[in-house]
Amino acid sequence: MKKITLTLSAALLALALVGCAAQEAPATGGAETAPAAASTSAASPEPAADGAAGAETAGPVTFTDDLGHEVTVDNPQRVVACMGSFANAWELAGGTLVGVSDDALTAEGWTIASPDVATVGDFASVNLEAIIALDPDFVIMTSGTGGRGGDSSQADLREALVASSIPVAYFEVTTFDDYKRLMETFTAITGREDLYEKNTGAVAAAIEDVKGQAPAGEAPTALVLTTFSGGTRVQSSGTQTGAMLADLGVRNLADENRSLLKDFSLEAIIEMNPDFIFVIPMGNDAEAATRNLEEATAANPAWATLDAVQNGRYVTLDPTLYLSKPNARWAQAYEGLADTLYGQR
Repeated sequence: MKKITLTLSAALLALALVGCAAQEAPATGGAETAPAAASTSAASPEPAADGAAGAETAGPVTFTDDLGHEVTVDNPQRVVACMGSFANAWELAGGTLVGVSDDALTAEGWTIASPDVATVGDFASVNLEAIIALDPDFVIMTSGTGGRGGDSSQADLREALVASSIPVAYFEVTTFDDYKRLMETFTAITGREDLYEKNTGAVAAAIEDVKGQAPAGEAPTALVLTTFSGGTRVQSSGTQTGAMLADLGVRNLADENRSLLKDFSLEAIIEMNPDFIFVIPMGNDAEAATRNLEEATAANPAWATLDAVQNGRYVTLDPTLYLSKPNARWAQAYEGLADTLYGQR
């Protein structure tokens, strides 16, 4: 029985990255980055194949999930993933699926290759009966809330799944390091360490290359806004895009004015006058979300005087790279931000 622990030491991670750097360089950060040619292939899952190069003999794997539970799976073949990014990651690790949440089939940014896959409902309110009806031997869930008001949690379903003798594991992915940890677990289960190198190790090397190209000197300042039909929120460096910007040497002004994280204030943003403003449309209607912010900013004439607005540094970001988890395309997301930050300076 193989046993892995999700909390790895820094030394082990460093050794893993050294080995990965010699491999093909894909993309990271939302869209693959490494070699441009690798971005499309890395994003497309490969069907699992017996005896595939790099595959090991399948066997039981024990690991600790992000809720601290010890989970053991043994060559699972009927897997249900209750978040689109997890479904994509499982296929990138060489696995197949029998069930997914709705967003895996409807959201842009990835394609599910498993045939005859069933849906188990919206990721914010997955249907327990639908999951159990698929007779799964492994269920992958998120340890975060539904993200729509924070009133739903897949963790609430754990007790019922365990009572039905169904192995279930919870993960929370915000940064590339989180994705790397997830893929280490998935490829250990599938025995496809070769796909870890392709879709994670090479991506990590590409990200390091992008980060290494950021010029030294005074850090540019920025704010990251997510806009939706009901309003606008500001992101700190603890979020997906905020963490990428921090890795690229950006000073996130929301970290210095924490009140912005609770109460969006045009006046405060105007006073801070960031070098860059990044906007990520959120929700099913991106145009309505963007229009909502534009109408709010147009109501204050001082908005047009901001350096970011006047210098063409008010940038709308692709939500498939900067809101959804980009998985094998993380490097592409880093690269896009770096080009915007330093290609215009």
